[in-house]
Amino acid sequence: MKEISLNHKLAQIQTKFKSKKSRFNKFGKYYYRSAEDIQEALKPFLLEYDVTVKLKEKYLGNNIIKSTAIISDGIQKIKASAIVGVEIEQKGQLMPQRFGATSSFGKKYALGNLFLIDDTEDADTINKRVKLEKNGLSFDTVKDKFYFDNDVENFLKQKINE
Repeated sequence: MKEISLNHKLAQIQTKFKSKKSRFNKFGKYYYRSAEDIQEALKPFLLEYDVTVKLKEKYLGNNIIKSTAIISDGIQKIKASAIVGVEIEQKGQLMPQRFGATSSFGKKYALGNLFLIDDTEDADTINKRVKLEKNGLSFDTVKDKFYFDNDVENFLKQKINE
């Protein structure tokens, strides 16, 4: 049997992978998925395609965390990252909780970037986007005028969707 490349393995996983939004936010009244949900849904693919998936984080300073999801077949690696900021003024949370929540958020988006998890919008995201667009502000409008690398684009999209 011919060994397939890591790119092909990743494409196979991306094509087949599904992770449902099984958690419910009572305050915002929407369903969402967590990084843990994504990791759990990935497990069947690990043995099937003989790959491992790891998550790494790096503190960049100024309350910014870079999360990186890495898939490897033992020979090659493919990475995808997300950069997220800690909401320092978040009320009702201690600082470790703020960093933990941001860490989870970053991991979720790094995994989402690596495995092309759909970004079906939740009701709260749609409402905020509509409000921004009524004021003439959309990410696409800004993106047409400026170049962003993937990390910056993901960071800005995350901030817009908060």
